[in-house]
Amino acid sequence: MALRWVSGMRGESRALEPGVAQARRPSLIGYLNVIYPNKIQIIGSEELNYLDGLDSRQRWEVMHKIAAYQPVALIVTKDQTVPADLREVAEETSTPLWISPKRGHELLTYLQYHLARMLAAKITLHGVFLEVFSIGVLITGEAGSGKSELALELISRGHRLVADDATEFTLIAPDVIDGTCPELLQDLLEVRGLGVLNVREMFGHMSVKPSKYLRLVVHLKPLRDGEVNLGDSGDTLTRLTGDIGHREVFDVQVPMITIPVASGRNLSVLVEAAVRSHALKSKGIDPAQTFIDRQAHQLRRLPPW
Repeated sequence: MALRWVSGMRGESRALEPGVAQARRPSLIGYLNVIYPNKIQIIGSEELNYLDGLDSRQRWEVMHKIAAYQPVALIVTKDQTVPADLREVAEETSTPLWISPKRGHELLTYLQYHLARMLAAKITLHGVFLEVFSIGVLITGEAGSGKSELALELISRGHRLVADDATEFTLIAPDVIDGTCPELLQDLLEVRGLGVLNVREMFGHMSVKPSKYLRLVVHLKPLRDGEVNLGDSGDTLTRLTGDIGHREVFDVQVPMITIPVASGRNLSVLVEAAVRSHALKSKGIDPAQTFIDRQAHQLRRLPPW
């Protein structure tokens, strides 16, 4: 953005806090606003013309009112000449005053995107986050359910690891959740009996991915003694539709599929099938509903008793 600091350097300690991003007012950044001042105020040609149109007393009051709200910074666009009184007020109140050769809308668009992303709400969820068939899948389950072993097998089948054990999720849009790996855990996968493995060194650079949008949660549920399959412990309709539900993350309903874990089950194939089925359902193709419709159609064709 080619920013240059021209006044108010004693205000270097002013900072934007993450909680500010969730508040409706004041906004993180915007053009000069005296009624609802933005945390970062952009001063373009129109704003300077507005200040020039005020008499000396009104101009002094407006400038001090702007500084009294303690904005993080004031940015003058297009390398315009900074008024001497504005520079003096910024210096007196320790308000950072910057100047940039960029136009106002360029600064606004760039800063809105990056600030909103950096200050967005974050949460850490336990599980293994993978990219399976280009879909972000979070594998969850209680300790010892085989999450890491399943992740290792999926990676060996060509899928990619994003994060193991603790994935950081960020709400970057009202319905978009981005998952990344903490720096401490990057490229690492812990498997019981093998210890910590470096996936990048073992399987190559294409086996890991820095971030991915969360689209599906796969929950591993160990079968208890006496349970033969999922239908024994729940609604028999789940035999048709599967154990489909939702997990709420940042008030976003993320589809969740529960897979029973038992000896002899090929979990990697089941997860791949679950992801393929999810992709089909997102396109409006639901095999269970198709079967139910076929059955209803067949019953309508039968003659009366």
